[in-house]
Amino acid sequence: MDNDQKKKDAIASRLALARKQAGLSQAQVAKILNLHRPSISEAEAGRRNVTATELAKLAEIYGVSLDWLGCTNTDSASGANDRIQLAARELAKLKNNDLEKVLALLQALKAPEGE
Repeated sequence: MDNDQKKKDAIASRLALARKQAGLSQAQVAKILNLHRPSISEAEAGRRNVTATELAKLAEIYGVSLDWLGCTNTDSASGANDRIQLAARELAKLKNNDLEKVLALLQALKAPEGE
């Protein structure tokens, strides 16, 4: 697989991940962009090229940076890193006491057994 295809696949993956994180269906996104739902499905599968204008609108709709969505701000297209970045974005929206609860839960999850 060449680098262009890898980047296209990474962008497609981020499109799907960001849409799901935003809580939107493909049909909802298609309606916002005045496209047919299969256009969104094909873009998320990497079988349809997304225009620069569409990419910018999608970044705005999903509340992510254009750099992130277009895979221009990172050397790695790791799915784990993508999910971590989106999780951090959601954590930033929490109230302080809720954030403390999440942090305590994370500490409990990584604590060795028997503690």
